[in-house]
Amino acid sequence: MRLALYQPDIPPNTGTLLRLGACLGVPVDVIEPCGFPFSDRDFRRAGLDYLERVDCRRHASWAAFLAQQLETPGGRLVLLTTKADLPYTVFQFQPSDTILVGRETSGAPDEVHRAADQRVVIPMVAGIRSLNVALAAAIVLAEALRQTGALPSVTAPIAKVGR
Repeated sequence: MRLALYQPDIPPNTGTLLRLGACLGVPVDVIEPCGFPFSDRDFRRAGLDYLERVDCRRHASWAAFLAQQLETPGGRLVLLTTKADLPYTVFQFQPSDTILVGRETSGAPDEVHRAADQRVVIPMVAGIRSLNVALAAAIVLAEALRQTGALPSVTAPIAKVGR
């Protein structure tokens, strides 16, 4: 399982998604160009010290990413988009899938939609535009890991909440 970010343009979201990858043990692909330098303060603040622990591959272009994607045996590209009809909860994820999210400000262009093996959506209340990309990716990635039995095991005691 992998998570891919298509030309991210909001630094804190990208830092948060890299942190998510580190915490769940999921490699992250960043498809450039990004709308910010990787040295951006907000990006580094959102990623904290997790940026050093994530398996992150940066790709110079969409074409470079696709070339690497073709090298993954059985790897499907699953685009998370508001323009899909198939709910992510109905889709059957596989361990070799790459979950792809588009740009925060404009989503994914037509060429990305055409390259996707499947497009899935998070069902939402009518009239609502979309979720934050980091939140949406976390929801779908957690379901994909649950379905494939790849959720990390709890290695530390869970803190007690409340009294």
